[in-house]
Amino acid sequence: MPSTVFERRPAPAAAVAHALSGTASRVLWQEDAPREEHPALTADTTADLVVVGGGYHGLWTALLAKERDPGRRVVLLEANRIGWAASGRNGGFCEASLTHGYDNGFRRWPEDMPALERMGAENLDEIAATVERYGMDVDLERTGVIKIATEEYQRRQLQQAPSDDRHVFLDGPDLRAEIASPTYAAGLWDRDGNILVQPAKLAAALARTAAGLGVEIHERSLVRGVERQGDGVSVVTDGGTVRARQAVLATNVFPSLLRRNRLMTVPVYDYVLATEPLSAQQRRAIGWQGRQGLADIANQFHYYRQTADHRIVFGGYDAIYHYGGRVRPEYEERPASFRRLAEHFLTTFPQLEGIRFTHRWAGAIDSCSRFCAFYGTSHGGAVAYAAGFTGLGVAATRFAGNVVLDLLDGADTERTRLRMVREKPIPFPPEPAASVGINAVRWSMDRADHREGRRNLLLRTLDALGMGFDS
Repeated sequence: MPSTVFERRPAPAAAVAHALSGTASRVLWQEDAPREEHPALTADTTADLVVVGGGYHGLWTALLAKERDPGRRVVLLEANRIGWAASGRNGGFCEASLTHGYDNGFRRWPEDMPALERMGAENLDEIAATVERYGMDVDLERTGVIKIATEEYQRRQLQQAPSDDRHVFLDGPDLRAEIASPTYAAGLWDRDGNILVQPAKLAAALARTAAGLGVEIHERSLVRGVERQGDGVSVVTDGGTVRARQAVLATNVFPSLLRRNRLMTVPVYDYVLATEPLSAQQRRAIGWQGRQGLADIANQFHYYRQTADHRIVFGGYDAIYHYGGRVRPEYEERPASFRRLAEHFLTTFPQLEGIRFTHRWAGAIDSCSRFCAFYGTSHGGAVAYAAGFTGLGVAATRFAGNVVLDLLDGADTERTRLRMVREKPIPFPPEPAASVGINAVRWSMDRADHREGRRNLLLRTLDALGMGFDS
């Protein structure tokens, strides 16, 4: 939400302080997600396919590999615990878009967008079907998502969007009758383009299902390197080496095992708050009976949704890059970001003044310069990878699993023919240029939110170079 709105309706400082008092630094989602222990790799072994990374991308790839070929021996290696990073602490928005929004994709691959939109919708349907087929307990809700305008120029943008059976434009009074926030100018309800899930439960369910299909999962097994060996590869850990015919690298925000990809992504930190469970009276005060996912359409945007036990999870706005591009636990504590989120929450729902936040957390997102995943192969085609999901990977990681398996097969498919799959984004510059550039872009995007979306010279130049952001 642009801060111009919040400046007009500031939340009381005392209410913000009260809301944050006693907040625990814990990921809400991980408290009620089932945990199953998987042994570390302690000896050399062999496999047909070794997957590096136990987040959504790695888990979907392993599961799909077994569905394609039940006889294939698949080993998955995770440095920490299954779903402990972005896959276990995101907002749970499982969106159909494979390109971080239609506009971002259309500006880059206009000729492919009909196919990308169709494949994204099919991928979302297949996720729902997989959840049902395997009886996964992931708190799935297919309520759609409403894109929120809080400024008049944003309302005009949403009003110009195509209207069809899937999309419903809600002007200010209609939207506020649906969800009672004085900040709302309009909304566009995509009724079938998003599934809400409990993210940590999804990661746990994928692991449990993959293991049930025969995938051998090893936690606490940090991969030190990938080496070419004959027609295959050796994947080296401290506890043993996996010799395999093929490998998939699904390490997301963490440093790539391929030197060529080290500058292709940067980590930015996202911050989240979760309220205590709302009372029946508080729920009546805000409406929101449709339980849709919500996200405003500013450059610095919020995403928020309800949980199964009637909390509100509220995140986004700040996306903080730290010099050097490292992933460090200490970056997850940033009081200014949590305070800003609390201010914005109480401005959005002033009728909830007096509520407390019980949980706060943060984590790194892998962002690339085109703001959606890129793909490739290495080691003579024996290794495939995808990275750069930029915060919209809950559904896109499954699509990526199919892409990397196609690439390993050398298959000519509709997926592998996409320019999005065949082309690479522009890499980020090394430091100190990366820090200067990224923070200049963040400042410029904030300025655009204050100037009715008007983009300055830097953003227009990046647009022309194919590095501009427009989701």
